[in-house]
Amino acid sequence: MIEVGLGLQGNKKPAEYAKLTRLAEHFGFDVLTVFSDLMYQPAIAPLLIAAQHSSRLRLGPACLNPFTLHPYEIAGQIATLDLVSDGRAYLGLARGTWLASAGIKQPRAVKAIHEAADIIRLLLARDRNGYQGEVFSLAPGTALQYEGRRTEVPLLIGTWSPKTAALAGEIADEVKIGGSANPAMVTRMRELVQVGTSRAGRSISEIGIVTGAVTVVAEDGRAARELARSEVGMYLDVVGRFDPTGPVPIGADIPDDVLDRFAMAGTPEQVTEQVRALFAAGARRVEFGSPHGITEEDGIRLLGERVLPRLRSAASR
Repeated sequence: MIEVGLGLQGNKKPAEYAKLTRLAEHFGFDVLTVFSDLMYQPAIAPLLIAAQHSSRLRLGPACLNPFTLHPYEIAGQIATLDLVSDGRAYLGLARGTWLASAGIKQPRAVKAIHEAADIIRLLLARDRNGYQGEVFSLAPGTALQYEGRRTEVPLLIGTWSPKTAALAGEIADEVKIGGSANPAMVTRMRELVQVGTSRAGRSISEIGIVTGAVTVVAEDGRAARELARSEVGMYLDVVGRFDPTGPVPIGADIPDDVLDRFAMAGTPEQVTEQVRALFAAGARRVEFGSPHGITEEDGIRLLGERVLPRLRSAASR
């Protein structure tokens, strides 16, 4: 089973989140994600709005990190989202990006993510036995002081790193390659995750591989790709060095073949073919990231009216 998601940035007014959520639900997207990037709105606020303006969409942040939010705070936010959404929340965890600009260090990132996931699971499960890790701990008797909707929510780990991907294979439900539209990275991620599934005695089929990237769809495919180039240029120096499948020019014009590895951009037909290639490579979910179109609402409408039906039709054959 494949899923198609929509990713929103934390830079909008409350009414915009309500409107875009209703559009996403109307067009049949499966998942709505709010990004949790440094200096943008905390993801929980738009997600709570989305929960109140939808009834079917799975909702979650991609991704929270244990260096700016303690695991008990993450557990509380996700428990609240799950309660308000009536059991539709998922949790995304990652080490975080650009935190050095706020003077935040990220030591022992894999261990921190693992222990954070452990503590969050204990708190959601109402387990009062406490936890003593190397990075985080909970005293016995510590517990959330309110009832949640579920005692467990699906866990996504966002990463490009082999060690963190292996961790996802051990403990997560999904692993996300954020900022990639490259089918070759889906194949590589599957190999990295399998290191962890083998250690944990799990099947690789238990882990969904998610890929998401800047998306710009428009009737004018050339204009869409030019806008995507400017959007991708802002983070290519971060993610480009993690993609070993080919050279990535930094500080220069982005050629078409490189753009196609880090963005989904063009006409509805062009974007559909990109997504089909990601699913053919083994992705379980593809997430369309901001800005979606020349204007956001127009982009989401084109995705909903011209891309999703083609993907659903191909999947049902």
